Amino acid sequence: MRTAIVSDIHGNLTALEAVLADLKFASPDQILHGGDLAHGGSHGAEVVDRIRDLAWPGVCGNTDQMLWAPEQLHKFATTAPKLQLLFAIIDELIPATCAQLGQDRIEWLKTLPLLERRGPVALVHASPGDLWRAPLPDASDQELSAVFRPLDASVAVYGHVHRPFVRELRAITVANTGSVSLSYDGDVRASYLILDDTKISIRRVEYDIEREARAMMDSGLPHAEWMCQTLRAGRYVPPV
Repeated sequence: MRTAIVSDIHGNLTALEAVLADLKFASPDQILHGGDLAHGGSHGAEVVDRIRDLAWPGVCGNTDQMLWAPEQLHKFATTAPKLQLLFAIIDELIPATCAQLGQDRIEWLKTLPLLERRGPVALVHASPGDLWRAPLPDASDQELSAVFRPLDASVAVYGHVHRPFVRELRAITVANTGSVSLSYDGDVRASYLILDDTKISIRRVEYDIEREARAMMDSGLPHAEWMCQTLRAGRYVPPV
């Protein structure tokens, strides 16, 4: 069974279209999504519609949930006082994203589960039972095992941190998909994951970043220029 897992699209329709074209060459038997579909991009509604039309099974992301439960963002923000400006910007983007989507799409996002199981694979957005906290790629084997072994799966896949990796531990393989949009690992290309039974690879896909940046600037979203900086850098750019 060949499975593709696509996560953290963040309203970037340009990157999603490039990934869809690449998926035709990858030829997976099934495709899952890892959440964070709309917030943070110029075409959130179109991305949600495309995923619904494709009928990809998938999970809820933190920026999906906060559209109807912003208190979850506020709660998490209290744990990271040095990132208050970032969380304030994310919060300010919520009304604009909700206006993009409309209530019907938000109601659909509410139906997404927190966990998706397919054969040996368990997919979550960040970590089991928590949409906001997730191990980073440099986490120790002990941390990764402690977080993901409770899933009781041979392969655990997550997104959220926008930095792809694969780690084979003694009792479980842990992999991160990376992100379709707003990469944080220095590679501006979109990222997604291919799983052949239990063999995992990361695919990187070029897309027209300047086209997406222009769409972002024309979208009317607050802080669009800052988000374009991260798109172009392939790394998180702190707001100022």
